[in-house]
Amino acid sequence: MKILLRSFILVTLFGLLGCEKHTDNPDVDTYIDQLISGTYESFDLPEFNTADISALLEYRNETTIITNFPRNPISSFWQQECKLGMFVLWTVESIRAVETNSKFLIGRFPSQNPVLALRDAPELQIVFDDQSHKKAASAYYDWWNSIHLFKDKIKIDPLGKTKYKWH
Repeated sequence: MKILLRSFILVTLFGLLGCEKHTDNPDVDTYIDQLISGTYESFDLPEFNTADISALLEYRNETTIITNFPRNPISSFWQQECKLGMFVLWTVESIRAVETNSKFLIGRFPSQNPVLALRDAPELQIVFDDQSHKKAASAYYDWWNSIHLFKDKIKIDPLGKTKYKWH
């Protein structure tokens, strides 16, 4: 009887330790509200799909600073804050990366961080300026509203014709 009780306790203990915090997948407006209010609790990006891209891109130009957002756990760069619009673009890139099964995908994270870097710089050069945000927002909007067939469009890197890439 003691062995059965100990086994039950161990299984229960390991089961509870294996639990991770899970947040229901929000809709786009709830996600945005949670990011702004700092109440988004998941450690991962939502499981959005291509049907959510248009709604997400409505927020592409937002400059509201957010501080509580999912961070890629493999990155050694700790980003304290991010513009909401930039984070939304990174979320859109996550959808694209999942859809194309990108080799850069880490969980649902499309890159290490929701920041841009200069594509052709000899060394990593991260950019945070307003101009890079505007260029990226425009590139993603133009990409999504292009005349390409969806099966081709989703494979196109929206930042491909800019001087930026995701870090």
